[in-house]
Amino acid sequence: MSAWGVVAAGGSGRRMGSGVPKQFLALAGAPVLVHTLRALGRWPGFAGLCVAAPADSLDRARDLVDEAHLSVPVRVVAGGAERAESVLAGVRGLEAMGARPGDVVLVHDAARPFPPVERFDELASAASPDGALLAVPMGDTVKRADGSGRVAATVDRDGLWRAQTPQAFPLGLLVEALARAVERGLPPTDEAGAVEALGRRPRIVVGDRRNLKITVPEDLEMAQALATKGAAPLGIGHGYDVHRLVEGRPLVLGGVTIPFDKGLLGHSDADVLAHAVGDAVLGACGLGDLGRHFPDTDPRWKGASSLELLSRIAQMASARGYVVQRVDATLVAQRPKVAGYVAEMEATLSRALGLAEGGVTVKATTTEGLGFEGRGEGISAHAVALVGKRPEG
Repeated sequence: MSAWGVVAAGGSGRRMGSGVPKQFLALAGAPVLVHTLRALGRWPGFAGLCVAAPADSLDRARDLVDEAHLSVPVRVVAGGAERAESVLAGVRGLEAMGARPGDVVLVHDAARPFPPVERFDELASAASPDGALLAVPMGDTVKRADGSGRVAATVDRDGLWRAQTPQAFPLGLLVEALARAVERGLPPTDEAGAVEALGRRPRIVVGDRRNLKITVPEDLEMAQALATKGAAPLGIGHGYDVHRLVEGRPLVLGGVTIPFDKGLLGHSDADVLAHAVGDAVLGACGLGDLGRHFPDTDPRWKGASSLELLSRIAQMASARGYVVQRVDATLVAQRPKVAGYVAEMEATLSRALGLAEGGVTVKATTTEGLGFEGRGEGISAHAVALVGKRPEG
């Protein structure tokens, strides 16, 4: 008997309200899915994993699988509209990898980046014949409300547990349960519910309260605290850049092309704002400056997107064990007026660095007509980056 894993990563994250699926949000310098995969990869019992991702994000999911650097084979498949469809697609993917009906499948939420791997042996052993799941006893008082939002009753919490993942089942049983749920059009909220509908009684294995599921913004804040617990002292870097305005070039600022009669002169796209941010991050990590890594004498960077350079810088920082936590930047230009583009710049720069929305703040100012910026000869930018050393392990 072998053990396999399905990572349920097909959700859209509507309750997070970020516009980005929660499994792709940044957490301590890497997307949530990468943290989850790395955690699962610490258990030596897996023969392989299958990630069920949104159909329109398969390439993104494959990139993150590569970033996780797992030692077991990983397959990425398209999930469905409901959880049961996604997990079933994941199990079918495992079958294509060699999983058999008697093997054990552990199903885990991509949005739970801190699974208690030390309990996986017990969970896998308890999976036969009816399945098993991690759960923790209900500690809070539970109320049932009526339709008006008033308390209708206090529920006796004795015997109540909060279900977690992974949940483990024999492959054949899991396929039967999920296929039946999809057929009936009554999707369960977890795999144990689908198995229970067959009259089976999965076993409870005590989980861990730190095995939180990221669902709303407050969860991401708690996850950030857990992920950076024990981090080394913070590092701060400052970046500055300036480029001349010339005719015949597009004006790109913060990754956003802005309508204007002039653009910035440079070897790459001359995005002065992205360059300042990149220099700040490099400085905070002790990695030198932009010119050291992307010299204007190298033809590879001629006309290059500065967002690509910024993504490379984020990868360099991560490889050195650093987590970019915050960036604040100021753009100095007399013209054009860029206030209407600031929000888009912030979002674009945040994505390039792998930060959650709001990770980069951009301010714009003029010089009241003074200096080269005031005369419209060029544009400059300053940035400050805050980084922390990622905890060991």
